[in-house]
Amino acid sequence: MSEQAARSRVARVVAGRSIYFDDEGFFWDPDDWSEDAALELARERGMGGLDEVQWRVIRFMRGWYAHNGRAPMNKDLKAGTGLSLLELERLFPDGIRLGARVLAGLPNPKTCLD
Repeated sequence: MSEQAARSRVARVVAGRSIYFDDEGFFWDPDDWSEDAALELARERGMGGLDEVQWRVIRFMRGWYAHNGRAPMNKDLKAGTGLSLLELERLFPDGIRLGARVLAGLPNPKTCLD
């Protein structure tokens, strides 16, 4: 059985819409993402909202994904945002993978191995 087939998904209402997430909290379908959903998920994580630098990172990640069909590697993220990895990790309480990537609506990296 493939990794994709082995994953489970759960529907939740976020920002007034029913959205599917995998068992680690990643969007099942990146097209379900919205800024309102990102804000609500950030608040659930105790962030209280998103500042302009966090939005810049999220928008860069989404743009990269839309253009390249995959999430940016750390070197691309650093170059595209002008931030160090330490700065990026500190911007999101759950770090880049479980923080920024989830809030940007990108797929779980475990499903991107094929």
